[in-house]
Amino acid sequence: MKITEPPRTPGQRKRELLDRLEREVDIWVATADRERLPCLVALWFAWDGEHLWLSTRLTNPTGRNLREGGRARLAFGDTRDVVLVDGEVETFTLEEVPEAAARSFRAKTGWDPGRDSASYAYFRVRPVAVQAWHEEHELPGRHLMRDGVWLV
Repeated sequence: MKITEPPRTPGQRKRELLDRLEREVDIWVATADRERLPCLVALWFAWDGEHLWLSTRLTNPTGRNLREGGRARLAFGDTRDVVLVDGEVETFTLEEVPEAAARSFRAKTGWDPGRDSASYAYFRVRPVAVQAWHEEHELPGRHLMRDGVWLV
């Protein structure tokens, strides 16, 4: 396959990333347990302008890894339009989650975790590093955020 489009500017990449965070519903969530065994699942999410909110059971591998490890790597699914978000995770029980976050999650996904089971929790992911690129020619300049600070 021949690349014919010019590379996007970092500002354009950030705008497109923020649009995806508003528009997309599913995101890949990669975690690891204490023995460093990886786990990868797709979850629904909501974006509040600063954090990504996820929900899953505290009792499954992803929930345990998010709670105990406090870190995750998130990614959108297309290998030719890559977005990677490394983040720090904070866990909220159904009783602790801010109402605005729960309401936003319900509105975006159409699902209320609290109505499913008491074993669900919410996980707030604060991005600390973000990369975005289309194809190899956009690898330079792919870092949009480092140490929690936007570079563009």
